[in-house]
Amino acid sequence: MRHVPAPNAPATDAFAALLTDEGRALLDELRDHDPAQELATATRLRRDHPADLVSAALGQARLRQRAVAKFGAEDAYRMFFTPNGVEQATRAGVAAYRAQRFSALGVRRLADLCCGIGGDAIALARAGIEVLAVDRDPLTCEVVRANAAALGLAELIEVRCADVTEIDTSSYDAVFVDPARRGGRGRIFDPEAYSPPLSWAVEAARKAPHAALKIAPGVPHEAIPEDAEAEWISDGGDVKEAVLWFGTDPAARRATLLPGGASLVGRGLPDPAVRPVGRYLYEPDGAVIRAHLVAEAAAELGDGGLIDETIAYVTSDELRDSAYAAAYEITDVLPFNLKRLKAIVRERGIGVAVIKKRGSAVEPEELRKKLKLAGANSCVIVLTRVAGAPAMLLGQPARA
Repeated sequence: MRHVPAPNAPATDAFAALLTDEGRALLDELRDHDPAQELATATRLRRDHPADLVSAALGQARLRQRAVAKFGAEDAYRMFFTPNGVEQATRAGVAAYRAQRFSALGVRRLADLCCGIGGDAIALARAGIEVLAVDRDPLTCEVVRANAAALGLAELIEVRCADVTEIDTSSYDAVFVDPARRGGRGRIFDPEAYSPPLSWAVEAARKAPHAALKIAPGVPHEAIPEDAEAEWISDGGDVKEAVLWFGTDPAARRATLLPGGASLVGRGLPDPAVRPVGRYLYEPDGAVIRAHLVAEAAAELGDGGLIDETIAYVTSDELRDSAYAAAYEITDVLPFNLKRLKAIVRERGIGVAVIKKRGSAVEPEELRKKLKLAGANSCVIVLTRVAGAPAMLLGQPARA
C-alpha cells in the first residue's frame, strides 16, 4: 500500500514474528501448500506453533503464491508482501525496464517516493542505483527492509518511514513517484485524488534532474504536462501503466512493448486514410492505442489504412512483420448477421473461436454461447465497424 494511514501495532508485530527462525521455517514449509487444504494445515501446525504465527504464515504464503506472477518464483518465495502491496506492485519486468532507463540517464542515486513493498526499489538497486525508499506506512517499511535483506540489496536500499511530501530530494539524481491510485471505494480515476495528488508529484519531479511518475494508463492526454514525456507500457500484450518522464524528451509520446522492449515514438503523423478491408488486419498493441500512435504503427505496414475512422484496426494487402501489432489473414468480410455467422461456423466445423470486438455492442461471451461451437477447426472472429457499418471479419492469425 502506498501513502496510506499507518496500520495498528499488532500487524507490525505479527510480521516481525515471520522474520524469526521459527517464522521463516514455517514459511519454507508452506511454500507448496494447497490453499484448499488450509484449515487442515492450520490445525496441524497449531499443535507445534503459536496460533497467531500460524495465521500470519498462512497469510504470507498465500501472498507469495499470488506474487509469483509478478516477481517469478525465485524472488517471490524469498520476499514478503502485504495484500495491497501484491496488487499494486510493479511487475518485475516493467520495473527492470524502467530501472535500465534511469541507469542509461546516468542516475546513481534516486528517491523512490511511495515505494510500496519495494518492487521498483529492488529493480533500481539491481541496476546499481542507490535508492532511498520512502513510505509512511510502518508495516510497509518493515516489508521493504525485509525484502532488501532477503535479496541481498540492503546496502543499496535505505528505507525511511515518512510522509513523502516532507522529503528533501535535492541531493538525488532522480525521483520516482508511484502515488496510490486506490481508495476505500476502489480505483481512483481523478489524478488530483491520488495520494499524493498528481500536481504535487509533478512539482516534485520538476525539482530533480530526472524523474518518472507512474500513473494510470487511461490518463487523458490533455492532463499530461507539456514538459513531460509520456510513455505507455504493455507487458505480454496487457497495458500495465503510463509513466510521465521529466528531463528526457519533453512532449514526446512513446509506446513500449515488453518483454521484447520495442519502443515506438510519436512523429506527429496524421491519421491513416480509411480504405477497404484488405487481405490482412492488424490489431495494434494496447500501449500503441493508448499513446495515440496508431498512425505510426500503420506507417510501417506499407499501404496500411483504417477500416473505419473511429476504429483502431489497420488493414493492408501486404503481410509485414510488426512489433507493434498482431496480424490476421482475413477470409470473410460481412455485414454483421448472427444467423449468417452461425451457419458459417457450423459449415466450417469451427470448434474454437477467438472473438474480438472493437466498436461493436455485441458481447463476445454472449455471442459464443449462441454460436454453439463444435468441430475440429478454429478461427478468429472480429466484431467491429467497417466504414461506419457493423461488420464481422473472419480469419486466422498470420505469420510473416
